[in-house]
Amino acid sequence: MSLPGSVHGVADLLGLAALESPDKLALVEAGGRSLTWAQLDTEVARLATGLGAAGIVAGHRVGIAASNGLEFVATYLAVLRVQAVAVPVNPRATGIEIARLVGDSGSRLVVADGDAIGAVREAVEYVDRAIAGELDLRRLDGDSFERAVRPQVYVVGATLHPGERSYDDLRAADPRPLPPLTDPERLAVLLYTSGTSGRPRGAMLTHRALLANVEQIAAVDPPMIHGDDVVLGVLPLFHVYGLNAVLGSVLRHRAKLLLIDRFDPQGTLDLIEDEACSVVPVAPPVVAYWMQDPALEERLGPVRLLLSGSAPLDPELVKAFTARTRIPVHQGYGLTEAAPVVTSTLCSEALEPGSVGAALPGVGIRLRAEDGAEPEPGDPGEILVQGPNLFSGYWPDATGGPGPDGWWATGDVGFLSPAGDLTLVDRLKDLVIVSGFNVYPVEVEDTIAEVAGVADVAVIGVPDEQTGEAVVAYVVPVADAPGDLAFRIRSRCAERLAGFKQPSRVELVEALPHTATGKVQKGRLRTIERRRGLGLLE
Repeated sequence: MSLPGSVHGVADLLGLAALESPDKLALVEAGGRSLTWAQLDTEVARLATGLGAAGIVAGHRVGIAASNGLEFVATYLAVLRVQAVAVPVNPRATGIEIARLVGDSGSRLVVADGDAIGAVREAVEYVDRAIAGELDLRRLDGDSFERAVRPQVYVVGATLHPGERSYDDLRAADPRPLPPLTDPERLAVLLYTSGTSGRPRGAMLTHRALLANVEQIAAVDPPMIHGDDVVLGVLPLFHVYGLNAVLGSVLRHRAKLLLIDRFDPQGTLDLIEDEACSVVPVAPPVVAYWMQDPALEERLGPVRLLLSGSAPLDPELVKAFTARTRIPVHQGYGLTEAAPVVTSTLCSEALEPGSVGAALPGVGIRLRAEDGAEPEPGDPGEILVQGPNLFSGYWPDATGGPGPDGWWATGDVGFLSPAGDLTLVDRLKDLVIVSGFNVYPVEVEDTIAEVAGVADVAVIGVPDEQTGEAVVAYVVPVADAPGDLAFRIRSRCAERLAGFKQPSRVELVEALPHTATGKVQKGRLRTIERRRGLGLLE
């Protein structure tokens, strides 16, 4: 199915689906609520009108702090339809984490559900105090609040506090016509990632980039998603994988999306059986969880395809899973900055163990050695990508984006086979991926460094059977540090960081290994952890 020329963005796909497949079921929640394509289009139209009535115009940023549900999808598409900018936020983030994103983006309105509203209220207090000059911004990423404004807060399914309004107030208006999107280069989404620095930065994704990746995925043969598929929607919509690779593809093919607000190994398997899910996109740790179920083969009976992203899957785990279930597992490589999918094993001439596949149609990949030249055949190099799905740069001034030639350096290292298959071998960044979610060590290090008694700190990722990687903190105490330092570190992290960012272990050490220029040698810390994993350390 080719798209008409009037489709310039992901939100336009909804209008087309409502016109051509109005009564087909589009979204189903695990709790039973559902919307057809026509009903979803009407809901989005009402919300878009409500956003306009709330003063939101093209270019304004709107935060969405909500779990997977009808409200998230409808709000996201309404923001795109009014040509404002969506800022998805982890609903389980802490108040200060949300404050940094809301403040940095200058979001004028935030939609929050019951899972997130407590942290959003705390975030608004931080923003208010930052604007009033009542915070020591040097300890809170002061530049995150340079564009801050006090956002309006609309609440889904929770008791209102003074100054807040209900989500139903936002959707109460009768829809009115809106001008169509004519410039696909308009900014559509800010998704926060590490960029080339250690701190989260907003990757600027335009309507063009989002739609381009949806079309690149649609061009894969055999296709990932058919119109008659039921797609598991357990990947969080605040993450680019769930937002565009899953939701965007469902919109493109008019499949049915089963929305699940949080992953539970057994509960999700129950829903796959009950709703006859045929396509199951998951993060790598899910496969390891499910392999522990003795009845896995029967429980995945409706599934025709399992898709994995966010981090590479262990080839032996893939082999064992496929042998048990007879379900093909296809992996991909992607980045927030690429909206997100770059490669897929569905594009490979032949499956190569450990590979994340070949480039999608319309995506270019090449490697660069340390001297800037192309590496020798068989040698690794930094991965560069090119394509219309790439972001425009980092918020707010579009720095760090693709070069004049359209190529962008990912910071990842890999091999390319003669057939064009990519195998990841390392990351130039110190990024840690926990259950598919990015953890930026510097953010955890800054939090730990605030604790009295900490002289030095370094955070690394270590292999974990359940989550792929786990966060470990190496801490050097000051000479007279209190005996409960590790406890106080964990308490501060629990207060300031989302659960997946918190250290699974705090190691108190006499010193950290440094280079001659003073940089912590995290490679040596990883070596210590590898030896620990092999039982070579007590």
